[in-house]
Amino acid sequence: MKASDLFVKCLEKENVEYIFGIPGEENSDIMMSIDNSKIKFILTRHEQGAAFMADVYGRLSGKVGVCLATLGPGATNLATGVANANMDRSRVLAITGQTDSYLLHKESHQNLNVVSMFEPITKWSWSIRNAQNIPEIVRRAFKIALTEKPGATHIELPQDVAKQESDIPPIGYKKLYRPKANETLIKKAAKIILDAKKPIMIVGNGCIREKASSHVRKFAEKTKICSINTFMGKGVIPDDWNTHLHTLGIKDADHALQAVLDADVVISVGYDLVEYSPKMWNEKLDKKIVHIDFTPAEVYTYYRPDVEIVSDVQYAVDQILEEMNQQCGVNKELVSYPRKKMPEEFQKIRNEVTERINTFENDSAYPMKPEKIILDVRKELERSDIVISDVGTHKLWIAKVYNTYEPNTCIIPNGFASMGFALPGAIGAKLAFPEKTIVAMSGDGGFLMNVQEIETAVRLKIPIIVIVWIDDGLNLIKLKQNHEFGQSVATEFGNPDIVKLAESFGAKGFYAKTVKEFQKYVKAAKKEKSIPTIIGVSVDYSRNPILLDDDYQPYVESLENKSK
Repeated sequence: MKASDLFVKCLEKENVEYIFGIPGEENSDIMMSIDNSKIKFILTRHEQGAAFMADVYGRLSGKVGVCLATLGPGATNLATGVANANMDRSRVLAITGQTDSYLLHKESHQNLNVVSMFEPITKWSWSIRNAQNIPEIVRRAFKIALTEKPGATHIELPQDVAKQESDIPPIGYKKLYRPKANETLIKKAAKIILDAKKPIMIVGNGCIREKASSHVRKFAEKTKICSINTFMGKGVIPDDWNTHLHTLGIKDADHALQAVLDADVVISVGYDLVEYSPKMWNEKLDKKIVHIDFTPAEVYTYYRPDVEIVSDVQYAVDQILEEMNQQCGVNKELVSYPRKKMPEEFQKIRNEVTERINTFENDSAYPMKPEKIILDVRKELERSDIVISDVGTHKLWIAKVYNTYEPNTCIIPNGFASMGFALPGAIGAKLAFPEKTIVAMSGDGGFLMNVQEIETAVRLKIPIIVIVWIDDGLNLIKLKQNHEFGQSVATEFGNPDIVKLAESFGAKGFYAKTVKEFQKYVKAAKKEKSIPTIIGVSVDYSRNPILLDDDYQPYVESLENKSK
């Protein structure tokens, strides 16, 4: 079999459905092989967009998202999206073409050491030099991408190798099964949790994967222990559960942070330090920590687990719950389980969080406040519909305000946190779940970074909704510069006419000038079956200081006025 055909056969064995990317001269053989396969190739308008699509598709489908580019500039354009996937623990395989292998030791056209470039931003990067090795290398790339913590891998296929012949068959996909947790550690963890006066559970990104969410929910429901999630853990515990204190991760402006500071025991489940430093909540090193994750804890001064449980998360939480039941059966004095009463401090925090979320529910001011934009979008969506956030100030507001009820229904890139993620990510999400409404929310800075992918959505007749928060600037950078230096530098720009821009691509475009118009446009966009809709809305960011300072006086005054 021709090497490029074998390569694609190996991808088919791995259940690859889509490949996102842009072909080039050096990967023409593999493109011909894809064309003769059942795999669908999604032509994008930029390689970065292809990587973001593969990222979100991988997160939502549970498969490995695959993206493709040619050598040199094609490969370098993939890099940001691949790095984003890797640091967000998303399963992605990047495939790049390359010039003939006999030219790689010297200067040649567009020749770049792509394997070395991808090494620091993937879990594994390799170049195929012999067609006979293709099945092993492809299987290895997928296995590494899927193994906890998941991430990105990269394979380079030089054009002369793609033309070779091989008689080695593909290696089939096999599901990975993880062992249960150590019983001694389970007993120790259960005792620490039962002895705790004020425990809290931090739910992280690891709970989203491998369908661990339902088991973590069961643990929270049965124990009545209060929980809190990171940005990428939104939805594991529904925000409307009385014991859930919403989202952690906005430094000193979090009420949620105060709950962790008040706790004596922290149960960290799938908690990924890349999202939020433990120093924020354990600077005094006074917390007992029960670490539950697929992988060992990171060595970190402010994260010192008393018990470190390394196993499949769903097995671990089930085992701890069973052990707690057994210990309570033996020791009748353990009346604190399940917890009959929520700690008073935690109840106050939950009340404050929900109050802040709903404060501007009926606000009619324009430009619209961040909370109002998010609340109006939330009202139009089902519990299982998907919102994808870009990166900017709006990301912080979405993390704080957007009520999430199911895992993987609010996607926030918070590891590498790359701008330009939401629009292409929404395309990947719609391909993974065509029956769901998919909404991308982006600032005007991030939106224009991958705006060309509107054409991809139009061509593929993908009816995503893109809401652009417009303030003519890089607002988050402006906010932080003003907070530290009292002024901002190089953060303002102009914007195109959003409506004309959308229409020029063949999409529908609207610019809301009132709250009622915004609501009307979102309702109309939901009804579209084959056309993407872009909705611009002017946002009032004047209240942003509360993201950095919880005692921002205008907010306190607004609550006092409302109570009067």
